Amino acid sequence: MLSLSIIGFATILIIVLLLISGKVTPIIALVLVPILGAFAAGFGMEAIGDFFNEGIVDVIEVVIMFIFAILFFGIMQDAGLFDPLINKMIAISRGNVIAVSVGSVIIAAIAQLDGSGASTFLITIPALLPLYKRLKMNPYLLLLLIGGSASIMNMLPWAGPLGRTASVLGMDVTELWRPLIPIQAIGMVLMIGLAVFLGYMEKRRITKRYGQIELAATAEAVFDDEPAVEDTSAADKDVSLARPKLLWINVILAIAVIGVLVWGIIPAGFAFMIGVSIALPLNYPNVNDQIARIRAHAPNALMMATIILAAGSFLGILSGTGMLDSIAKDIVKVLPAIVAPYLHLIIGFFGVPFDLLLSTDAYYFALLPVVDQIATGFEIGSLSTAYAMIIGNIVGTFVSPFSPALWLALGLAGLEMGRHIRYSLVWMWGLSIVLLIIALIVGVIAI
Repeated sequence: MLSLSIIGFATILIIVLLLISGKVTPIIALVLVPILGAFAAGFGMEAIGDFFNEGIVDVIEVVIMFIFAILFFGIMQDAGLFDPLINKMIAISRGNVIAVSVGSVIIAAIAQLDGSGASTFLITIPALLPLYKRLKMNPYLLLLLIGGSASIMNMLPWAGPLGRTASVLGMDVTELWRPLIPIQAIGMVLMIGLAVFLGYMEKRRITKRYGQIELAATAEAVFDDEPAVEDTSAADKDVSLARPKLLWINVILAIAVIGVLVWGIIPAGFAFMIGVSIALPLNYPNVNDQIARIRAHAPNALMMATIILAAGSFLGILSGTGMLDSIAKDIVKVLPAIVAPYLHLIIGFFGVPFDLLLSTDAYYFALLPVVDQIATGFEIGSLSTAYAMIIGNIVGTFVSPFSPALWLALGLAGLEMGRHIRYSLVWMWGLSIVLLIIALIVGVIAI
């Protein structure tokens, strides 16, 4: 019976369309639409409340981390921590938009070595976003480059997708990863090539609008496809907040917090909570100044925290009602028999769009076993099925509204989910298809 799948698909489709249209805030779409879907599926408010609680438990750590991360990096930015980096990168690149684009990919790849998308965004966006604003580069390009680079690096064995796949196949995750190393390397080369191309297109756009890159760096930011973003560069912010004499102490503090974050010895939210508690009195001894800094950054932190909580409700309801599992299982049932021998390739081809419909858990724990079972009947090895689904899907990890880390990134950058999907989806899908073809050519995936 497809009723639960149809309701789930309709729920997700409506949410995605609402997010893309920008006609309602994400909170409205993420809260009300899943509730209506659960009602349509026959669940009462008590059951929906239980699903909500389960969903909130899954995201509450991200919410806590988000609130204190925004406060911490906001204070660091006020104190002038990133100004020397921005000025140095501008001096080295001489405002070279292409160099900045390529640098974004490389920095994100290094930051993703710990396998955590949330920490990657926390490290890269606060440092690079002011530079993008200074050069009047589109901030959605930053999110695309960081997200794409981090997604390719997410093939690491200690990252989520391979761990889930290894558990489904009952094999060692390191053995699963080794054949993917060349694909990762090729993917990073392609990602750098995409950064060069998009950087060139961005340079043309900036030059067309401002005449010269140098003039753009001193002009007010106005973009065609996104709302005007306040420029928080050193030239425009309140210079009285800067603490140049404390620069190296702030650098040590920031490195220490990020080091603890990567080390994982304590929860990330606790690390940033401690960081905020040290950064405030260190840079602003006066209690009124401390309160002012919290008030200055709290609106952004709390606004996106509410969206992440709404996303938790959304995920909890769709998972608790069984809609996600039902969608994953029924998708393969409605396919014509003639395509069954190539099902692993077809699912891989549409892997990135599936990110708009399925959570990572549903994709790997519900859809993968079903596809593997069908493909095995046509003498397609389980590894080929797994690699097709991993390579086809993983590039779109940070285009999916099911990714809590992406909501974190959007909050850090002050961007919108719908516009991010419009800007990034086609590029990420195209990259995944190219990688899928390369994997076929080199023999990682069998037909």
